[in-house]
Formats: sequence, C-alpha cells, structure tokens
Amino acid sequence: MDISLTAKGLDVPDRFREYAAEKAEKIAALADRAIALQIKVTRHAAGKGSSGDDRVELTLVGPGPLVRAEAAAADKYAAFDLAHGRLLERVRGAKDRRKVHRGRHRPVSLHDATAEGFRAVDVTPASVEVLQAVATGSVPVQPEAEPEWSPVVIRRKLFPAATMTADDAVDHMELVGHDFFLFIDAETDRPSVVYRRKGWAYGVIALDAEASEADSAVGQRARRASR
Repeated sequence: MDISLTAKGLDVPDRFREYAAEKAEKIAALADRAIALQIKVTRHAAGKGSSGDDRVELTLVGPGPLVRAEAAAADKYAAFDLAHGRLLERVRGAKDRRKVHRGRHRPVSLHDATAEGFRAVDVTPASVEVLQAVATGSVPVQPEAEPEWSPVVIRRKLFPAATMTADDAVDHMELVGHDFFLFIDAETDRPSVVYRRKGWAYGVIALDAEASEADSAVGQRARRASR
C-alpha cells in the first residue's frame, strides 16, 4: 500500500512520517486490498474564540469505495490517532456488513442480548439505584451550553452521479462517515438519498421526476386559466 503525505500550514518532520507509516501497517493488515493511503495534515491558526488546532484527514483508496476519516486535536499526533481509530472502525464496520449480507453471522438480537445480562455485547446495565436516581432527578445533569450565534453559511458541492443499490449506498455513507449519501437507485433509476436514523436503522428518500413534471404542467395550466 502506497502512502502519501501532504501538509498545509506546517512542516512535517521525519518522525511524524515514520509514526504515520507505522500506524498505516495496521490499516494495511485490515484492508488487505487497499491501494493507497492519503494523509493530509493542516494547521489552523488561532483566531477569535479559537486556540487553533491540527487537522488530519485520512483517505483509503482501493478497488471499492473510498474510506475517509478526519479529526482535529491540539497537535498532529493526537489528531492522527483519532482519525486513525475512526478509519479502522469504518473498515471493520464494512467487513461486518459484508459478512451479514453473505449470511456468515447475524447481529445479536435484543432478546438474546438481555437473556445473558448483555454479556454477549459487552454492556453492563445500569443498577436499579442509578435508574431511580435518574428518574427522580437527583443525578446532576450538565446543562447544554448556549450555542453561539453565527450567520447561515450555505456550501455547495457537485459530485458525479453514481448508480448503485440502497445497500451499497449505505456502505458508501458509513465508509466516509457521513449521515447521508446521494445516489441514483439502480432499482428505480431515481435520484435518492440514504440517511441514518436512530439506532442501526436507515432510511431512503427518492425523487419522482415524472410526478414533478406532471405537477408543474398542471400548475402552468391553472395559472393560464386564471388570467
């Protein structure tokens, strides 16, 4: 697996390059078909209300969809570790989803998990005392900080249209770490978006171009009739 590293706003010493190459060995072992790992390090200057940070973006290139992860921290080493962990988590998640699709194993159901006290999923349920304390409000809750006001910023991006199934779209979405993914549904040939719902559920929203054109034609006829 080839490794490329670019930096913006800072100099990257050989020690960091060696550190990144060593960490990349774990990625190569998990994603054995990967072709290249692209590493981008950016330093954000301190500004008003911000102390500045280092951001690391990792992009794994292979025969399948791209896998991306990024993170920011006080220094480039900490940021790299965070991004590295997220990238590994997404690669493992993709492998698990492929196993489920092929019937090699199935997710643990809620009934099976609770039958053995959640030992199957390594979760320790809260005690009765803790649940009662939460219910009565005796457990202090950290109030949410008031969000700072900021003007609305609309960013526009243009991507080439990709035709795939909804299952493949879910895989692409998870691999890049987004909450939604745009695609052309291979079954309906409609522009669609898959999105993450609560828990492990996903949803798909599709556009019906024919219905839109029909509604537009009806609206035009109605406007002409009202003149």
